[in-house]
Amino acid sequence: MVAVNIATATGLRRRPVTENDVAKRRLIHVLSRSLADEGIPDDLIATLEEVLRDRPGVAAPARKVDGFLTRVGLPAPRRRPPEIAPLSPEEAARITDRFRRATRQLVQVAPHRVAFYPTEELRLLIALRNERPDPGEALSYLRRYALAIVALLDLMGDDEE
Repeated sequence: MVAVNIATATGLRRRPVTENDVAKRRLIHVLSRSLADEGIPDDLIATLEEVLRDRPGVAAPARKVDGFLTRVGLPAPRRRPPEIAPLSPEEAARITDRFRRATRQLVQVAPHRVAFYPTEELRLLIALRNERPDPGEALSYLRRYALAIVALLDLMGDDEE
């Protein structure tokens, strides 16, 4: 640790600002604005929709009793929720890779696009990026990851002004 006395601090403050310093400050400002102006790629939106859409599995066969009960005016008996088609390991790996790349971009861009620093949202994204789910839990993991990305995108607002 370096101690700076008053005379040294005063001398540093009086030192003239060079053109190089001004250029560096402008470059930093322009780079931060270009990060803030970066849009969200369409392939990320398509991947989010792919994960969050319904993934119906094998449909249960219709029963004749259900049709009869409906014609009589009685409610059909409750059925178990439909099965969800699992993701193949290749699909899960592709989507996970896409979300991890998006997380890297969002961690850089989001602070410049929101009114307040989204600490919890970024913490959740980083935690999900580092998580390694079992193959059987890939779909639920990717849905949680997609919802975390959507929450951050919602905070960032619309690209159109």
